[in-house]
Amino acid sequence: MDFRCRPGTITALVGASGSGKTTVANLAARLWDVDSGAVRIGGADVRDLGSDRVMGLVTTVHQDVYLFDGTVRFNVTLGRPEATDAEVWAALAAAQCDDMVRALPGGLGHQLADGGSGLSGGQRQRLSIARALLKDSPVLILDEAVAAVDPRTEARIQEALARLVAGRTTVVIAHRLDTVREVDRIVVLAGGAVEAAGTHDELFTTSPTYRALLDTHSTQDVPTV
Repeated sequence: MDFRCRPGTITALVGASGSGKTTVANLAARLWDVDSGAVRIGGADVRDLGSDRVMGLVTTVHQDVYLFDGTVRFNVTLGRPEATDAEVWAALAAAQCDDMVRALPGGLGHQLADGGSGLSGGQRQRLSIARALLKDSPVLILDEAVAAVDPRTEARIQEALARLVAGRTTVVIAHRLDTVREVDRIVVLAGGAVEAAGTHDELFTTSPTYRALLDTHSTQDVPTV
């Protein structure tokens, strides 16, 4: 498997279950290391950079968000604990969830139950986006964040994501192909290898695998609001 993500662009990884999308994401974030070859950020092998440096360079926003037993402020500032309240509120506003936090008893000091069980899935997702915005790392790995939410919540999450990806090198693990048609580049994975890469229009013409994925998802996808 060999591909590059150009700085400041959005690259979507698509493929059937088991094709390697999550593996690529975990390797890029250095949750795992490769047995051969190399994963590089800015030309440097992540193993040479070290885990702490990679953690500072890369932020992953997961589809299934876990919040810790602590305050809202603690959860949002995990990547930047020295952030001021003004910076935290600015990140919450950009993530479309400052109104929700202001409505909580105690605001930033509100104590969340383990896992954020008192919040909806959309609220937890927007808090995780605020956390990523505040951390402000140059590389973003995004596990699509709009599954199983109502259209109004989806619209707010999409607006927050648009602010999050701006200017960052972003890798999107795509579960819904309708959400990635306008990205800069789509990489089609099959059997742990790159089967094809290009724009939506290019792959629709040249990649049977991509067309098959579109056909498979066409009966499942709901248009993005």
